[in-house]
Amino acid sequence: MVNRRTFFIVLLGLLCSCGTVYAHFGMLIPSDSMIMQGEERNLSLTLSFSHPFERKGMPLEIPNKFTVFADGVKKDLKGTLVETRVMGNLSWKSKYKVNSPGVYTFIMEPEPYWESAEDCFIIHYTKTLVAAFGDDSGWDREIGLKIEIIPLARPFGLFSGNLFQGIVKLNGKPVSHAEVEVEYYNEDGITKAPNEYMITQTIKADANGVFSYAVPKAGWWGFAALNEADYKLRHDNQDKDVELGAVIWIKFHDWPKK
Repeated sequence: MVNRRTFFIVLLGLLCSCGTVYAHFGMLIPSDSMIMQGEERNLSLTLSFSHPFERKGMPLEIPNKFTVFADGVKKDLKGTLVETRVMGNLSWKSKYKVNSPGVYTFIMEPEPYWESAEDCFIIHYTKTLVAAFGDDSGWDREIGLKIEIIPLARPFGLFSGNLFQGIVKLNGKPVSHAEVEVEYYNEDGITKAPNEYMITQTIKADANGVFSYAVPKAGWWGFAALNEADYKLRHDNQDKDVELGAVIWIKFHDWPKK
């Protein structure tokens, strides 16, 4: 018979072995964040859902909406989506030809994702911006999503080490002290975290919903501001909470070498 002391040691070990629940990120990664004259105009865009640093994917059903906003006009791109696999899971890809100068904001609104480990649904309103041919007007435009990060620093043409700032809005209003998770897209799998605490950086916005983060490494970085929805969804005949995420993906570059 196992004595009480041994029982509690085993129980503690089981609890510790559960580990950290890694952050989820809707992902919308274009083949380029800045298109200059003479460069390839055909963008490839990949839509997925994952733990980007750990390279652990999850299935992404065909999104509810996939659009691009440019020059004051929103265009539906859902019909361009083609099934693909990212990190071994169902994902989507699209192509888009950039024909004129401007800032192009690509937006994905996924179907609700049921996360049994957290006993809730997850909906990440995900966006990324691509600048073309020297025009950078409108990069701070608010699209009007349910929850959204509006950049306060231009979200392209950034070097590693730059300070990125954004404001979190829910239903068009700043979210005081919003929690923002930050994660590096470890695309090649080379970067290793010293421990679990180093995988997802977590910061808090100020009373006006403004957050700041200095990026330490070149590459794609995701910023996800999380908030609980003011509604619930049904799962197994029960009302469940819904986690809303405002996600923005930004490419940072190495400082030029001589």
